[in-house]
Amino acid sequence: MTVHDTSAEHAEFAPAEAWDAIAAAYAEHVAPGEQSLSAAALRLVGLTPDEAFLDVAAGPGGLGLAAARLGATVLATDWAPAMVTQFEERARTEGLTNATARVMDAHALDLEDDRFDVTGSQFGVMLVPDQAEALCEMVRVTKAGGHVLVIAYGSPAEFEALQGFISALQTVAPDFEGLPDPPPLEFQLSDPDVLSERLVAAGLQNVQVDTTQQERLMLSTGQEAWDWMLSSNPITGIILDDVGVSEHDRARMRSALDETIRNRAGEAGVAVLTAPLNIGWGRKDDGR
Repeated sequence: MTVHDTSAEHAEFAPAEAWDAIAAAYAEHVAPGEQSLSAAALRLVGLTPDEAFLDVAAGPGGLGLAAARLGATVLATDWAPAMVTQFEERARTEGLTNATARVMDAHALDLEDDRFDVTGSQFGVMLVPDQAEALCEMVRVTKAGGHVLVIAYGSPAEFEALQGFISALQTVAPDFEGLPDPPPLEFQLSDPDVLSERLVAAGLQNVQVDTTQQERLMLSTGQEAWDWMLSSNPITGIILDDVGVSEHDRARMRSALDETIRNRAGEAGVAVLTAPLNIGWGRKDDGR
């Protein structure tokens, strides 16, 4: 399988302003559910309290806040200023004085070489159009012998919340065919072999990709499913606008989602929707 730049193949790419618009909603509806995954991923690279950690395309704080809770010195970066503000507010609320944040493009990190013990990105660098460049930047700012960590979604066909949303959309727009081919940027690393190859191409050694973990969404209502989907990525709203879904039809979609969640929840009252993950990491050459 050949590693190549897929940026030209993907029509949908949300600008920083679109991420700004959903930053508060992301922090409210999406980020809290990511924290157990963040902590588990950091354990894979053995982050310790005395190390420096960089979170690239951090959003309101997935890996960065989890690393700060472990005691690491954290810098979080994101190209959307409102996401940086959300990160700072969440760190301040938790009293995490070892975490700071800066507005920065993942393609051109304004940071010196060989600065961080661990550099990571959770659901962030998977989205950028020139991923090869972003990964090389992550490696560049990592110390020799340090680790780079990337968390991305696996197969969209097994992403239950996404498939439920597509089904709900098709109830009001029967001609909507689902995800395009190739799929959006979110899924450019859905093949674990591609993730592995791109990490190696960026200059990492001892690359590993874990495919055993899942994201787990705990949902009680269709409104919660709707909020998660609309808050997790501006592309969702862009698609609804492109398809021409009216406010009336959006209400119908929420009703369809509510029925799906009720059917999945059963007596427990909570539906657990899963999504496959590819968690990849590798070590920067230390010259030995």
